[in-house]
Amino acid sequence: MPTIRSSQPGPHQLRLVAESFGVDAERYDRARPRYPRAMVERIVAACPGAGTPDVLDVGCGTGIVARQFQAAGCAVLGVEPDARMADVARRFGAEVEVATFEDWDPAGREFDAVVAGQAWHWIDPVAGAAKAARVLRPGGRLALFWNVPELPPAVAEAIAEAARRVLPDAPFDFRPGARSALDGYRALATKAADAIRDTGAFGDAEQWQYAWEWTCTRDAWLDLMPTQGVFTRLPPGELAEVLEAAGAAIDAMGGTFTMSCATVAVVAARTADAPPR
Repeated sequence: MPTIRSSQPGPHQLRLVAESFGVDAERYDRARPRYPRAMVERIVAACPGAGTPDVLDVGCGTGIVARQFQAAGCAVLGVEPDARMADVARRFGAEVEVATFEDWDPAGREFDAVVAGQAWHWIDPVAGAAKAARVLRPGGRLALFWNVPELPPAVAEAIAEAARRVLPDAPFDFRPGARSALDGYRALATKAADAIRDTGAFGDAEQWQYAWEWTCTRDAWLDLMPTQGVFTRLPPGELAEVLEAAGAAIDAMGGTFTMSCATVAVVAARTADAPPR
């Protein structure tokens, strides 16, 4: 999986990429994997108080995370900057307000948890952590998490070789030997944890990791690839070239492959003695 080149700005500054996922929102919802149920239940169990937990889903996209937390017994409000993604989430029953999290007006509302699945790296980590502290009740959890697939080397190299041809100036690193996807997301998690600590409003951030496997068909992976930020803005002809290379590599493996995957999470509780809002 590609990573941001070290010479490039942080992901939250790549706004054209960050706001490109609604190009095919239905595909995004269909193709993207869900999150471990055990992690969702662990976050819900840690929410303060009794009754129905109030959850704010930041960068809710098409409502994948929102639906999982609703199924776990929560009342969920989504915040999503892309109206196209928000429309799909609403069709699946989510309540969504369209705004970037940094600019969103909570209007005095408070939550037992603020969660973000596959989204926090598109948010300014300092402003985002401060905003989460504003809207969380004492003891409420800020939980940020990412699914990280590790492609088989043959598939990864085929994609990288094609991407280097069609995206020579991309802000993503396709070089062989570049750090693994898991290392890249661990770095994002550490950066998020540092910003959370610096607010002075949270206890120590915990980093969780859930290992799982994903057996993927050729069609399923080629359906998912156009939803990845590196490819969402690629012209159709160039995207087809990358998909053809990936498909050929998967065909050579018999048409299916199994990936080792992980979900990494950063979770912190808002302290009762947090600085005034």
